[in-house]
Amino acid sequence: MDIKNLAEKYSDYIIKKRRYFHQYSGLSLEEYDTTKTVITELEAMGIKTTIYDGMQGVVGTIKGGISGKTVTLRTDVNSFPIASKNQGKTHTHGHDAHISMLLGAAKILNETKEDLQGEVKLLFQSGVETNYGAEYYIEKGELDGVDAIFGIHVLETLDVPFLSLEKGNRMASCDNFKIIVEGTSAHGSAPHAGNDAIVAAASIVMNLQNIVSRLNDPLNPLVVTVGTMKGGQRFNIIANNVEMEGTIRTFSAEMRTKVSELFKKIVDDSADILGCKVRLEYKKYLNPVINKDEFLHKIATNAAIKLYGEECLKEIPISMESEDFVLFMEKIPGYYGFVGGRNKEKQITHHSHSDKFTVDEDSLHRGAALYAQFAHDYLAEKK
Repeated sequence: MDIKNLAEKYSDYIIKKRRYFHQYSGLSLEEYDTTKTVITELEAMGIKTTIYDGMQGVVGTIKGGISGKTVTLRTDVNSFPIASKNQGKTHTHGHDAHISMLLGAAKILNETKEDLQGEVKLLFQSGVETNYGAEYYIEKGELDGVDAIFGIHVLETLDVPFLSLEKGNRMASCDNFKIIVEGTSAHGSAPHAGNDAIVAAASIVMNLQNIVSRLNDPLNPLVVTVGTMKGGQRFNIIANNVEMEGTIRTFSAEMRTKVSELFKKIVDDSADILGCKVRLEYKKYLNPVINKDEFLHKIATNAAIKLYGEECLKEIPISMESEDFVLFMEKIPGYYGFVGGRNKEKQITHHSHSDKFTVDEDSLHRGAALYAQFAHDYLAEKK
């Protein structure tokens, strides 16, 4: 069984599928074509599939030739609204690459299933950006009887051909907010006659940043981002309404609690001094992704070394992005890794949310190989 060579054998297939998924994408929880295509591919391999009414995504199951534990390999299948052949939709952030890597792993595992000492579930998860997708599959019992789960993300800040599998903090927590500022309209020539919701909103945005710069330990990673601001009726009218949305990211449970307490006071006081009222919706979502499991760390790193040698491993900084993979990790042992997608020689360097984002497709078979090697090695270990 030579997983490295099998992955190279299926490299063209993985690239072909990645390009297809990039062209025919769907918004989160609306990945109809993607789900249909994945089902077709898995069933063509003879892999049993499970789907749920009213939910996109699919779970494939490969039973090994030897009975044993069960491991889940997870990927995401959703996208962002930028561009593709499906107008207004695209797989950025590497989702098309993730789907293709797991399909490649499915081919490898299916071809070597007689050597598998247990069962592998292939979870093509819908709705990762909604914080609902992982929760849905947990509620449906897809973790029942599963001993461990492994996820991979292609990373535009990690050079090919490196893999990142270190322990500790990986991706930050995620709390989201909506702020609605209500003022009083007046003519722009007489601002004193109204209460300017735009000025109040601007004050809120600036004051919230003091949480990061003055109320947080500078050695503690913390991000407060206001991502949208919508308000006003016309260029010469004092705005009576502004709506803002944003997100908070950190690894510190203590600071996470402190921010939620500070937030309301800062928002209320900033609006009040300008005569505006404010409504705040503050929702705690995801905990940080932290690779804690020593056993899975050993399995993952040894799998990478077995495939590509110790030189393939590279440590990377923590990310302030978040991932609902943590919901799985809170239920069963889990581990999360990264595959390099950046290649400066090919000018593949754009950030994942850029409309110019792409990945070095020649690295994708390495992700498929890592998925497959992890599954084989985990199932073979008697623990």
